[in-house]
Amino acid sequence: MASTDTSVDAPGKPGKDAGDLAGLEAGLDALETVESGRTPLRTTLVEKVLPPVTAVALVLVIWQALVSFGIVDDATKLPAPADVWGEVRTAWLQGTLLDYIWTSVSRGLLGFLLALAIGTPLGLLVARVKFVRAAIGPILSGLQSLPSVAWVPPAVIWLGLNNSMMYAVILLGAVPSIANGLVSGVDQVPPLYLRAGRTLGAAGLRGTWHIVMPAALPGYLAGLKQGWAFSWRSLMAAEIIASSPDLGVGLGQLLENGRNTSSMSMVFLAILLILVVGIAIDLLIFSPLERRVLRGRGLLVKG
Repeated sequence: MASTDTSVDAPGKPGKDAGDLAGLEAGLDALETVESGRTPLRTTLVEKVLPPVTAVALVLVIWQALVSFGIVDDATKLPAPADVWGEVRTAWLQGTLLDYIWTSVSRGLLGFLLALAIGTPLGLLVARVKFVRAAIGPILSGLQSLPSVAWVPPAVIWLGLNNSMMYAVILLGAVPSIANGLVSGVDQVPPLYLRAGRTLGAAGLRGTWHIVMPAALPGYLAGLKQGWAFSWRSLMAAEIIASSPDLGVGLGQLLENGRNTSSMSMVFLAILLILVVGIAIDLLIFSPLERRVLRGRGLLVKG
């Protein structure tokens, strides 16, 4: 009777090799499979909520211990957590707490968007044109290392005490970071992508939009995060140094008011609000964008 076994027992055993190859492919597919199930609420609380809450609670315990045990017994140097909370409550009841936050956040976000609109095309120009890179690339790197506070005095002299001065300081602090981040991302694009794009007809602006920008997105996103950090720090420096009734009271001015009145509880309130806003912007805007980019490239299986 003829055998129905189609495997070949010749040297090399193709039938067995084919089975091994199929098993290997199945294993690789399993490794690349992204879990689409929803993360249980308990797991989310334990892995993402509990650690920062524990860290904050530990800081508060240490802070209170320093005051309660008299390690730092001068309230003008370290107020108790209850005193800072009283400052928060007073500002809330007076209706000024949200005004402080909104004054700074609105300036910071608008300045960052302006920096984004300027820094993105500038970064592409530096990355793609050799003469431009040789001419202004080192200048951008130098500007990025220059402290933002250095721009406040000339901005006040040039533009006066107004919002235009604030935005100028933000732009001078954030644009170099955004541009350099995009340049770094473009430099990391494999040349094969560019050749493949040109072969498919994606050259010039089309190649930039469809090939260069998507491939450079991780580096560009890192530049955006750094650009926002520079925007926020530049704004705080400007608000601390330049004060005027026409500018309103932002978080930087609140910090300076606490120093002028020797109110450490107000100083700590301003510091905490500045910190909270920075963390909130990162959690609400940049972290979701980063997770989406990494997940789209198969670099984030969970989370």
